[in-house]
Amino acid sequence: MNTLHIEVQPAQAALTRFGSALQAVMEGRPPRPYSGIGFENMAQFGEVFTPKRWELVEALKASGPLSIYALAKRLNRHYRNVYKDVSVLSEWLVIGRDESGKVYVPWDEIDVRMALGKQAA
Repeated sequence: MNTLHIEVQPAQAALTRFGSALQAVMEGRPPRPYSGIGFENMAQFGEVFTPKRWELVEALKASGPLSIYALAKRLNRHYRNVYKDVSVLSEWLVIGRDESGKVYVPWDEIDVRMALGKQAA
């Protein structure tokens, strides 16, 4: 399954994952494949993943590749707003473009996780 991992956690966790992959390569072992993006806090996450953008991702995955114009029509939204959302989601590698320029969701699954801090006893 082709999964995009989205995590809200301290940067140290991403550095630890990178260190493990680097260590594997240095030992001659292939690193475990991982596609992911991370955010330091929920505010950063919320700036990128608005409810309208999640709606766009769901509609695009359900329909298959579409032009931005066709996607805007399907969502009953203004082209300019959909274009902006597609641009942001493309920058974060959540959606891609095929050879004909249509946008699509390349993932079978998007796994969103948020690490919770330990509660004091």
